[in-house]
Amino acid sequence: MTKTGTREMDNDKRTEQGKIKKEKLSVGEYELVKHSKIYEGKVFNVVVDDIRYPSGNHSIREVVEHPGGAVIVPVLPSGKILLVEQFRYPVGSRLLELPAGKLDPNEDPQTCARRELIEETGYEANKLLELSTIYTTPGYSNERLWIFLAEDVTPHSGGRRPEEGEQTMTLHPVSLAEAAEMIVRKEIIDGKTVTGIFLATEHLRRKNR
Repeated sequence: MTKTGTREMDNDKRTEQGKIKKEKLSVGEYELVKHSKIYEGKVFNVVVDDIRYPSGNHSIREVVEHPGGAVIVPVLPSGKILLVEQFRYPVGSRLLELPAGKLDPNEDPQTCARRELIEETGYEANKLLELSTIYTTPGYSNERLWIFLAEDVTPHSGGRRPEEGEQTMTLHPVSLAEAAEMIVRKEIIDGKTVTGIFLATEHLRRKNR
């Protein structure tokens, strides 16, 4: 093929690519002009993207990339759910939360849920139901959490397996009604926990009516 023919083919490709970009912009998607990863950490990465709006104007988007995680609402034989209390360094205080943890690379959320339930509470679930999935802070992060209801839970033979920094974690069994009151009294202020308690309450209400 001649150089002229090559240039013509390249021009055709650029024209076709241009059509694709224009079509994407017409339905509200942004054009990515430049992608820069400025931090790569153990828990999350931070990227800064230069984007172009459909209007043609440019902007910068700062994004926290997170692998996602699993949240578990463990229902004990008594009917109560199990919360954990742990110190959270970013807010400088102890919070009441549902057991939860970060997904390992390529890990299935259900596998993560079973692992985290054992590690943090010492219980294992014979029945695990996915209630929903949520984006925690879509304004600046892609973190996605899968929320599970764990029923028919029994003590794990190996007990709890807390990670470094979780040794001071304590367990708190409460009824769903009590948990709802704790949310109203601002004793439970963790977002995933508020969501999980609501979802579990609604699921069990519909199941038992």
